[in-house]
Amino acid sequence: MTIMTRTLGRTQADVTILGYGAMELRGEPRGPEIDDDTAGRLLNAVLDGGINLIDTSPDYGRSEELIGQHLGHRRDEFFLASKCGCLIEIPADAQPPYPHDYSPANVRADVEQSLRRLRTDRLDLVQVHMSPSVEQLRDNQTVETLQELRKEGKVRFIGMSGILPNLPGQIAMDVFDAFQIPYSAVQRDHEELITAAAGTGAGTLIRGGAARGAPSEDKDWRTGPLSQPAGLGQRNWAASGIGDLLAGSGMTPMEFVLRFTLSHPYLSTTIVGTASPGHLQSNIATAEKGPLPADLYAEAKSRLQPADE
Repeated sequence: MTIMTRTLGRTQADVTILGYGAMELRGEPRGPEIDDDTAGRLLNAVLDGGINLIDTSPDYGRSEELIGQHLGHRRDEFFLASKCGCLIEIPADAQPPYPHDYSPANVRADVEQSLRRLRTDRLDLVQVHMSPSVEQLRDNQTVETLQELRKEGKVRFIGMSGILPNLPGQIAMDVFDAFQIPYSAVQRDHEELITAAAGTGAGTLIRGGAARGAPSEDKDWRTGPLSQPAGLGQRNWAASGIGDLLAGSGMTPMEFVLRFTLSHPYLSTTIVGTASPGHLQSNIATAEKGPLPADLYAEAKSRLQPADE
């Protein structure tokens, strides 16, 4: 089996519906401990498993350097997405979410640093990080700076990593080639905005599509989707009776959650990160099965109401 591909909006790039999110390679203290050799084996397993999109960020510790070190020689095999607005020097006492700077000088510095770290001459997609307002973007000439970098050949496409409340305004600007948006079965508040973003011709990269693994046995809801109040996803899951729906299907909660995300008709790809080779292979096997059966998807949507309802 192979992983299905979809076209990433107007970029016309064919990307696998499962992408790899490299935040888990950031290392300690905010990520799992991972040595260079282990990271190298994991990254090569990503490509060998059929995934052709990798998403990273200057904010993700050593992630970009590890990708460049271990996959630089395979650069033409994957679509490479990073971000901008991230501080070049993060204050030692800073805690996530870090402050961001969308000025021309910092955006350009981010891109130049990413090119060096990733050992490449171009970034396929640079996404503005942390969802600034339209006013911030205009005041800082952020989009214009990215467009200049695109003309210089250092950036192929420009995108936005957006969330409410600023995402509708960002979509209305109609200048972004792709949007990275949070969404899963237990975090559906951006569901219609995925459709709206695709309506502008943009591709959609869905983050949080596995709900940070919360429904899995080893996580057991100890963590939940980012940007969601603690416990909300678990309460939504429990109240829905989705466990009873899955009982006779032979499908694990984690398989269901990932395939629910893959079922959104306007999803281009969902980015799932892990530092575990076992979890990576499980994610690949699930993605190879593709979206949920239509009847199960419809029933699940009727039970798992969006958080704001």
